[in-house]
Amino acid sequence: MNYAVLDVETTGTNSGEDDLIQVGLVLMDEEFNVVKTLNSFVRPSVPIPPFITQLTGIDDAMVQDAPEPDDLMLEMIPLLDDAVLIGHNVSFDAGFLNMALDRAGYSPFTGRRLDTVEMLRLLFPSLSSYQLGAVSEQFGIRHDQHHRADSDAMATAILFSECVKKLRGLPLLTLQHFAAIIQDTDLAWFLASELEARQLSTALDIDSHQYFRQIALRSGDWTEEEPPREDGSDNPLQDMSFEDYLEMVKTGFQTIFEDYEEREAQVTMFREVNEAFENHRHLLIEAGTGTGKSLGYLIPSLYFGIKNERKIVLSTHTINLQEQLRQRDLPLLRDVLPFPFRASVFKGRGNYICLRKFETRLQTLELSAGGDERLTATQMLVWLGETETGDQEEINFGNRGGEFWNTVSSDADSCLNRACPWFKRCFYHRAKQESNLADVVITNHSLLFTDIRADHRLLPAYEYLVIDEGHQLEEVAGKHLGQQLGFYGFLNLANRLAKDSRNGLLPQLRSHIQGEDGDDVSKWTEQLDEVIPRFGSLKDTWEKLFELLQALSTPAAGAAEAGQTIVRLKPGELPKAWEAIEFEESLFFKEMNKVFKVLDKMSSEMKDKLDGNALQGMVTDLAGAVKDGGRIRDELKVFVRADKPEMVYWIESSASTRTKSVQLHTVPADVSGQIKEYFFESKKSVVITSATLTVQKSFQYAAEQVGLNLENPHYARTVQLPSPFHYRSQALVMIPRDFPKVKGAAADPAYINKLVESLSAAAMETGGRMLVLFTSYRMLKEVYEPLKEALLGSGIQVLGQGIDSSNRSKLTRLFRQQPASVLLGTSSFWEGVDIPGDALVCLAIVRLPFQPPNHPLQEAKAELLQETGQNPFMKLSVPQAVIRFKQGFGRLIRTSRDKGIVLIYDTRVIETFYGKHFLYSLPGPKIEHMYAEQFIPRMREWMQSDQKEAAQP
Repeated sequence: MNYAVLDVETTGTNSGEDDLIQVGLVLMDEEFNVVKTLNSFVRPSVPIPPFITQLTGIDDAMVQDAPEPDDLMLEMIPLLDDAVLIGHNVSFDAGFLNMALDRAGYSPFTGRRLDTVEMLRLLFPSLSSYQLGAVSEQFGIRHDQHHRADSDAMATAILFSECVKKLRGLPLLTLQHFAAIIQDTDLAWFLASELEARQLSTALDIDSHQYFRQIALRSGDWTEEEPPREDGSDNPLQDMSFEDYLEMVKTGFQTIFEDYEEREAQVTMFREVNEAFENHRHLLIEAGTGTGKSLGYLIPSLYFGIKNERKIVLSTHTINLQEQLRQRDLPLLRDVLPFPFRASVFKGRGNYICLRKFETRLQTLELSAGGDERLTATQMLVWLGETETGDQEEINFGNRGGEFWNTVSSDADSCLNRACPWFKRCFYHRAKQESNLADVVITNHSLLFTDIRADHRLLPAYEYLVIDEGHQLEEVAGKHLGQQLGFYGFLNLANRLAKDSRNGLLPQLRSHIQGEDGDDVSKWTEQLDEVIPRFGSLKDTWEKLFELLQALSTPAAGAAEAGQTIVRLKPGELPKAWEAIEFEESLFFKEMNKVFKVLDKMSSEMKDKLDGNALQGMVTDLAGAVKDGGRIRDELKVFVRADKPEMVYWIESSASTRTKSVQLHTVPADVSGQIKEYFFESKKSVVITSATLTVQKSFQYAAEQVGLNLENPHYARTVQLPSPFHYRSQALVMIPRDFPKVKGAAADPAYINKLVESLSAAAMETGGRMLVLFTSYRMLKEVYEPLKEALLGSGIQVLGQGIDSSNRSKLTRLFRQQPASVLLGTSSFWEGVDIPGDALVCLAIVRLPFQPPNHPLQEAKAELLQETGQNPFMKLSVPQAVIRFKQGFGRLIRTSRDKGIVLIYDTRVIETFYGKHFLYSLPGPKIEHMYAEQFIPRMREWMQSDQKEAAQP
């Protein structure tokens, strides 16, 4: 058996209409050694489109003397005989191969096919991307010519052999699961042949994995976890002053880094955080990029926590920062500090897999389970042999992998606790135990508030808290102290319970109890037969209710992004159509009560009268689902009543996906009082830090948002740390004084033309390496095509968020891979994106990032300020926008060696009375305004001055 690895380049993506322009083929023998390669350009019947030339580097001149497709097929046919066809997205390559064979009058290739994308997903579930260039980079495969068939085919061949190597290293038990789950495909055939070979040669490898209940695991029993230091041992910091500790830390860094230099701002932060803990004082501390903020609070937190035997909780907003602390900062400190310490990462419960649910899911993979579900199940089997955390963040799910995860994730309502056979291996309880043992617990803002709503039963008790990315705290508080309910909220639950008469928890339960003894079985069977069909009518009522809600969300009803509508509902001022909504909700409420009352009583009876882990697990899942149903029923009633004046109610929907996109929001208008009560009044010391807390050097806005009183310096202190960067020589801000103004979210064609003209000229001057930040997705889309056209032939690609991909990480990676790029981003690109060095030299800010004033939450906050005689624009809108603006500006200069240009196309920064708030809040860059036509000469002068300095001895 041979393997033929194929890659093709084409004039387009339609195999029925487009032509081949290059073919790469790599032949491998049974041992996966390369035995032959074939590479050839192909002469197409049509000119190569410019975008294909830009993507591949192949132009018409290169294929002018290439073989005709018919001649190439004649050469390829013998090589493909009795071979398994391999490709990275093999259906694409096979489609063009068969098209070419058909046009040449040959029979199509009908042999087996294997897709390396599918194999990589299965065998390497933690890869962040399965795009060929990204995977090659992660495997260290030299792949210099992306989108060239010869280079792509060789990279794919190497990846295929890596997949086989990984497959052959998996536990036999995992392979046996594969064979049971994946069936009737060419991949199933390949896996079966590998399993057959393995069964003849090996038994269980008990050294590489732990085996429990027919699943191979990497992690063991969490009850064996030990504290960082032995009980009764001396406290390593007992007699050490903080200054001596800092000296010890400095020595540790100097040992690891020969050129280590102390950062003055970071040392200040060490002392400020420690003093806040020591004096039981709250602290707001702004630490800009380059300060070393995370070490700035980790180092004093470990000192104070270990010395005083007090637990310190650190909270971040983003997973990226959590992972940076886990993977970069904490390992570094373990090398620096001469004593053991323990830090744990603790996330919300739904982030961890429930092994009992997963075991049940494996045993009962439904008849209707599609390929995505089966692939996800196999991915998770591989992952369980590798993970030590059980955290879903480690898995790159396929299309519907998230749906599968929802059926196997941990939750409190369906937890058997100590009665669960998996209890000692439970990842959630492991994380909880690790947080109990840890000196420092790293969590996230969401879990801080979830813990509050759960009466502090989730996080270990703590009195000292550090909140990083603190500018996000108020927004997260609103989301978690309110509620959101979407169209799929109930439908997912209903499908989990009874998708139809054969699939779902209830039909499975009905089937399982038939083998049980007892008088109740016939009663339960009868009840289930009555209840299961009623989920159909419940779903119908739910869908009708959401259709009525969506009908309120006409584009005229609420202004928002293109295609999205937002409608605010004010208590006492509900629309006339609300009566019909209240009626449908009352029907839903009554029917839910009837159905879930039966299920609640049944699950209680079954829990007392049925034995066996499988049945008990299903009964516990049912009890959890009943609680979920009750929560959805009650949240819907709260929203439909819409009668609390302190809450803001609104409906969001999208014109394209209509009813399916409807989201119902209920959020407090002001959360500052609750943040004050839950944190500042109940904790001894809360440190809030961020790179963006001040507006015009003042912390007043940030403090008001979180309810912190700054009047008493013994109660709370503020510190703005100086930046270690020389912004005046590193960043040039340019503002065109003659640029047209824009009112509202839409821009007229004249503005778009002028913007595209300026952006394209700037991009050509900098060779791409440019990030353009928008506040409106509508405007991003309006700029994308004209900008792409303007840069055609320049070798500069344009990447658009929501167009080329909606995944921020993927877009950032593509941007880094090809420096000659312009990346257009909206909301999520304003912060949390790190592109240091020469990959980014120009940042364009199209408009100042004001929140839409007619968004219901913004509107309600403005009303509260007006009631107290304050100006909502200056007290709310401007400070919010300044914080966002500072975040956007912070994307450019990430290290002391970076140098770049910021183009601000919103002339309000120089023409309005509030514009100074934005410019004065920046960390001291050089700011110039001029005519737009002067941009390019000034940019050239600025960049050349940098090159001259670099060339000087």
